[in-house]
Amino acid sequence: MPSIVKINVLTVPAEQRETLEKRFASRAHAVESSDGFEWFELLRPVEGTDDYLVYTRWRDEDSFRAWLEGPMKAAHQDAGTEGDERPKPAAGGSTLWSFEVVQQAAPKSA
Repeated sequence: MPSIVKINVLTVPAEQRETLEKRFASRAHAVESSDGFEWFELLRPVEGTDDYLVYTRWRDEDSFRAWLEGPMKAAHQDAGTEGDERPKPAAGGSTLWSFEVVQQAAPKSA
């Protein structure tokens, strides 16, 4: 069964880039220990767009859904401490893209 890739496209205004990157750097890291998780990357735009890409790779759709409904949902619900206001989102919009891995390559050994 092929792995699946989920790319969350986040539209982030220039003045919010540092905030977004700091939030990802200090995230709870719950995804790394999730069953079926294979890879994560936060991709910063270089030119021509305000869209960051949050790339995750999963063993299968069920693994992604379990993380989405469990650790991810809990992390976002607990983003603010009791009595504190939740921080405003750094992204102005979000779109989720889904892909199946049909081919892959790795560097050849010397």
